[in-house]
Amino acid sequence: MTSPLQRLSHLILASAATLVLLTCAPPVHAQTVAVMVNGDPITDYDIEQRSKLDYISTHKKMTRQEVIDELIDDKVKIKEAKQFSVDPTSSDVDSAYGEMSSRMRLTPDQLSKMLESQGIRPETLKQRIKADLVWGSLVRGRYKESLQVSEKEVAAAAKAQGESGNDKADSQSFEYKMQPIVLIVPRGSPQSTVEARVKEAGSLRDRIQSCDQANILFKSMPNAAIREIVTKTSADMPASIREELDKTPIGHLTSPEVTKQGVEMVALCSRTPTTVDTPLRKAIRDKMFAEKFETKSKAYLAQIRKSAMIEYPK
Repeated sequence: MTSPLQRLSHLILASAATLVLLTCAPPVHAQTVAVMVNGDPITDYDIEQRSKLDYISTHKKMTRQEVIDELIDDKVKIKEAKQFSVDPTSSDVDSAYGEMSSRMRLTPDQLSKMLESQGIRPETLKQRIKADLVWGSLVRGRYKESLQVSEKEVAAAAKAQGESGNDKADSQSFEYKMQPIVLIVPRGSPQSTVEARVKEAGSLRDRIQSCDQANILFKSMPNAAIREIVTKTSADMPASIREELDKTPIGHLTSPEVTKQGVEMVALCSRTPTTVDTPLRKAIRDKMFAEKFETKSKAYLAQIRKSAMIEYPK
């Protein structure tokens, strides 16, 4: 079981190309300016705050200059983005902050309190979120054509990685039509109630032979719900879910899973081959795009840093 701090570390690293935030307002006490970037100050307090955030993100102690370079990069990214009218509002940043806390299974307030317990102001993370947001949008917008990954590139890479090999889970793609089902268990219920509903789910799996039958049963059953049909392809889902769906007969229910809502299953209405990306091809496409984005991003950032006015006060 990962801790909230570990999940924060993973999320910050995973979102490095897409999240960052507004420059935090200085505390009331006086600050020493360490660097001026296009007339905008970076203080010793900013450096101290980013150092702490970087440490819980990477578990490595960065040098002062490395932290300063990060902060300089953020400022030149935000300034460049504004010139192209890429300027997220405070609510945009707060929304991204909320999504990050949700992925950590925390509320925004809980995330803020966790950061504060480490001596980090929430605005420090939000500053980073804003910078990543604007930079990702700017690079993708300005270099859209050169970042595209062609079908020919993907096909060649897939062939080189043995797409026609024995790993059917990655080399084949299906379109699944499913209806999520939940047997509701009120929060705070004893474990015996949960176990009883899991047992009930097992007996229901033996009875259901089609999605029509599932709709009739679960729409009339107390403390149960069946949702509308959703359509997903193999490339949209992790391997564990694909494996469960592939071993489930059409019209039947998947194995029950205990969640916050209760005991959940999926009625598999259809599973048909599709020419949409296989999991292997999607992984290849995503990796190629990330590599192109990284190359273009580094070159673009080096270019705008050269033209930035960066001053170190004596």
